[in-house]
Amino acid sequence: MAEKFTFTPTDISALKDHYDVIVIGSGGAGLTAAIQAHELGLKPVILEKMDKIGGNTTRASSGMNAAETLVQLKHGVVDSFEDFYAETYKGGGEKNNTELLKFFAEHGALAIDWLADHDIHLDDITITGGMSVMRTHRPSSLAPIGGFLVTELLKQVAKAGIPLFTGVKVTELVKDGDKVDAVKLEIDGKTSDLKADAVILATGGFGANQDLLTKFRPGLKGYKTTNQPGATGDGINLAHALGAKLVDMDQVQVHPTVQQDTPHAYLIGEAVRGEGAILVNKHGDRFTNELDTRKNVTATIDGLNEGGAYLIFDQGIRDRVKAVEFYDHIGLVTTGQTTDELADQLGFDKSALSNAVSTWNKAVADKNDAECGRTTGMDRDIAHAPFFAIHIAPAVHYTMGCIAINHNTQVLDENDNVIIGLFAAGEIVGGLHGNNRIGGNSIAETVIFGRQAGQQVYKYLK
Repeated sequence: MAEKFTFTPTDISALKDHYDVIVIGSGGAGLTAAIQAHELGLKPVILEKMDKIGGNTTRASSGMNAAETLVQLKHGVVDSFEDFYAETYKGGGEKNNTELLKFFAEHGALAIDWLADHDIHLDDITITGGMSVMRTHRPSSLAPIGGFLVTELLKQVAKAGIPLFTGVKVTELVKDGDKVDAVKLEIDGKTSDLKADAVILATGGFGANQDLLTKFRPGLKGYKTTNQPGATGDGINLAHALGAKLVDMDQVQVHPTVQQDTPHAYLIGEAVRGEGAILVNKHGDRFTNELDTRKNVTATIDGLNEGGAYLIFDQGIRDRVKAVEFYDHIGLVTTGQTTDELADQLGFDKSALSNAVSTWNKAVADKNDAECGRTTGMDRDIAHAPFFAIHIAPAVHYTMGCIAINHNTQVLDENDNVIIGLFAAGEIVGGLHGNNRIGGNSIAETVIFGRQAGQQVYKYLK
């Protein structure tokens, strides 16, 4: 059995006065950017305001999208950059920033290769809503992608000796003339300055900031969130104070399948549906194409006016999604040895649930979902006892809008001019996803644009 890895943040006494590049945020984008910059010979530092490392990346569960990968070919999937681009563009309501989207679609396979070169192997694939083929890469252990990726990237950070400080909040970006060359810090209530030749913002979105959410999307008042507590949009304020352009701030994604019957909201990953789960209402009837876009699935659930819906799946699907073990461990899963037993526990009409499952199984066998028009994630029926259900409802999940960048990850001002010395990657960036993010594209964004930020900072400095 592999030895458990524990990462220890750098002691604050080791903080120097100057670094080549300051990376703000320790999620997938920040860790990737720092590793890439280090490998190009720069001396980066990672600053994290929270005590816990990993940001929202640790909450991700399904996988990382990429097209034209060797992994896909090994699984018999022939894909193309063009299809990946087109489906992401369609899924985003054709409101995506096409410059960013083109770079994103064409660099996913390279990002998968880069991870593999660092012994981070995403060699299994599944599918998420809005995609026509399996391009969501994940580890063969089927472990949730977020925790797996953060752990593996932290191994690289430790191996490289990159300093990573927690409990350090950046309160201001500082310019010398027209170049960003320092930040102001707050550590244990004390303020100080830290010099650098460049800064990379990887601070995530604002999905845990109720004030910002209700300012830009008043209709989301009272919605629970899947975001970790640190996702408060700090980077927006930092960049905006320097004149950075904000884009798509009203585009906030609500994830359709979130378990909210406990004090903490738990995202039920899209891989559950991707591997064959269906959604039913309180009566036990199926009512939607489960792998339509998140925006559309959310709308159908909200349209029930029943306080949510239920995911239904069996042991065969559970075996393909290891996160279900965690969901069950914390009491989110209802189990029945038969669909009738499951229906009794949930108060469903037994014949309705039995009919929903049998009709789905026939659709899988015939590869024709006449009921709801689903065309993907139809590799498994629901026929292998025991049977399971998870109660879900939509919750705030992702903020598609934030600050503007070009494909070189350079932050742009209101006139689309580059703010010299300031770069950004990850959810802090707005525009890539249009009005709806496709599942699996957030992790892809962190690695693709994290690498790009590290490379472009190197190019800028050298």
